[in-house]
Amino acid sequence: MACSPNYAPPFSQCFLSPRSQQDIERDEQIYSSYEKLTSQLPIFNEWPPYSLQHYQSFWITAMFIPACMAIQSHFNPRPSDILLVTSPKSGTTWLKALSFATLHRHSFSLSDHPLLSNTPHQCVPFLEYLFSHRTIPDLNVLPSPTIFAAHLPFPLLPRSALSCRIVYLCRDPKDTFVSLWHFLEKSRISLSTEDKSEGLDLNKAFQLFSQGMAPGGPFWDRVLGYWKESLRRPGKVLFLRYEEMMEDPVCHLKKLAEFMGCPFSTEEEKNGVVEDIVKLCSFDNLRELKVNKDNKASLEDKRPPPSSFFRKGKVGDWVNYLSMEMAESLDAITKEKLHGSGLSFESSTVLP
Repeated sequence: MACSPNYAPPFSQCFLSPRSQQDIERDEQIYSSYEKLTSQLPIFNEWPPYSLQHYQSFWITAMFIPACMAIQSHFNPRPSDILLVTSPKSGTTWLKALSFATLHRHSFSLSDHPLLSNTPHQCVPFLEYLFSHRTIPDLNVLPSPTIFAAHLPFPLLPRSALSCRIVYLCRDPKDTFVSLWHFLEKSRISLSTEDKSEGLDLNKAFQLFSQGMAPGGPFWDRVLGYWKESLRRPGKVLFLRYEEMMEDPVCHLKKLAEFMGCPFSTEEEKNGVVEDIVKLCSFDNLRELKVNKDNKASLEDKRPPPSSFFRKGKVGDWVNYLSMEMAESLDAITKEKLHGSGLSFESSTVLP
């Protein structure tokens, strides 16, 4: 895929270090043991095109569980590194773009930026993909700091993850659900070959999501994990909300930059650098780029096409798909699950 002349995604370096036969056999044994453990977990096939398995109290995409186990044992970030975590379909692509552009703003011009010719997922990799090649990647060869991303719940992260800074972005569960359902439907269609698997009805999907049986679910347990950790360790975990970022992206980008250790200077703010990055990374701008319009999926590793990550990005789009009864039901579940935590989504339940 085309890259900026000044930039090439460096993550292949993690696998280029010379490896002895002993190293190869070690990794083979490690991943074989993970696959054996994975084969013993409960499996759920109601969310095509992916199977889910119940691992340490969460429903995780089955093909990533060996990688998840590898992350738990072998992910050792440096203090300067940054880990972006989201629930699926909660603004991941936008957060990746904003974080990458902010951290590397002194390295690239906006007119020839890597994000113009690379997807945000190429610039900021998911740990689940980096650790899914049956080889433990050597992350120490990457530049410091490096931004990683993950969809893992906090209890599934290794303790070593707290040595770096963690940014968690959440979204109202109604919009999260609607976006997730659309994404999986598009993924199912794009990843289908001659055998067209049947999709998941919206009402059935809603029922499963409400029961916590959805990719990365239960939604509320995941959100609470990072919320509570952000209260315990505010210097290590930054908790952001999609709706608030959409309402005032400039303010929240400055907050994000400060947390990442690269605050905007007074001169940068005066010269409109923050606004320029917000514009570069805006949903409308990214969606119209050729690299993000690609409709070709990767059947080999079940990667959906880049275009599937850009649907609407709107706050309150749930109103176009959920009945008021469904919305009230999910709001009631959310209120009950989050009771006493200090976290609430009530401000985002107002009709747009």
